[in-house]
This record gives sequence, structure tokens and C-alpha cells, in this order.
Amino acid sequence: MDPLAALAGWPVAAALRRSAVLYPLVNAAHILGIGLLVGAIFTLDARVLGAFSRAPLAALGPPLVRVAALGLAAAAATGLLLFSVRPAEYLANPAFQVKLGLILLGLANVLALKLGAGWRRALAGEAPAPSVRVAALASLLLWTGAVLAGRWIGFLG
Repeated sequence: MDPLAALAGWPVAAALRRSAVLYPLVNAAHILGIGLLVGAIFTLDARVLGAFSRAPLAALGPPLVRVAALGLAAAAATGLLLFSVRPAEYLANPAFQVKLGLILLGLANVLALKLGAGWRRALAGEAPAPSVRVAALASLLLWTGAVLAGRWIGFLG
């Protein structure tokens, strides 16, 4: 069986298509998740790049990472629900493809940052290394691009 057809036939997807209230609520929750994710990431990246220098990165970093993770979980869960309504159409949409690619690159950037010693040193109180600053700048660009691509999905569908 075609997995996309199975997903589209999922009872939750059918309920989202039928309901005048459920889909907008899930869409609003998706936007809230994106807001948490991007708001936390932008604040953290801005701090790494030199803003809010009076606030220690060791104090800001861990809670902002947790808020970003919560936002990512909410955005991913609600995004899957929204995707289930028209999976074949979304996969064929160039803006959706770009969005997914940018999200994957953003997540790879986070993973590389977390695995590197520069992030641990920055959290320990050292000035962020150039590699950490480059990762913060890349993060700003990737997540901004993902949000913009997400907004274009409706215009290219």
C-alpha cells in the first residue's frame, strides 16, 4: 500500500479535513511551536553573536535550548498532522521541499554545535569561539529560511 495514501486515509487526517475547527486549531498550535522554537533560537543566537552580553550564556543557554526543543517537538507533531491532510501534494510542493531541507540543515547545525567542544566552553564562561559564532549565524539564516519557505507553501501549492 502507498504510505502517502495510508497517511491521507488515517482517521485523524480525515477528521482534520472535515472539521471547520480542528484544522485551524492544529495550525495555530503549529505556529505556536514555531514561535517557541524560533524565538528561543534567535535569542540564543543573538547572545552568542554578542547581544545581551550582560546575561551569561551559561544562564541563558540551557533554558533557551529546552524551550527550543519544546517548540520543535510541538511544531513537528502538529506539522505531521497538517501534512497528513494532503501528503502527496505537500511532498510535490517545492516550498515544502525547501522547508524540509532547511530544517534538516538547521538540525544538523545544532547537532554539530552540541558535539563540538566550543559550545561546552562557551557555556562554561569562555567567549564563544569563531566556530560557535558561525554556527549561530548559520542557525539564524537556516531557521529564517525554513519559516519563509513554510509561508510560501500555500502560494506554490
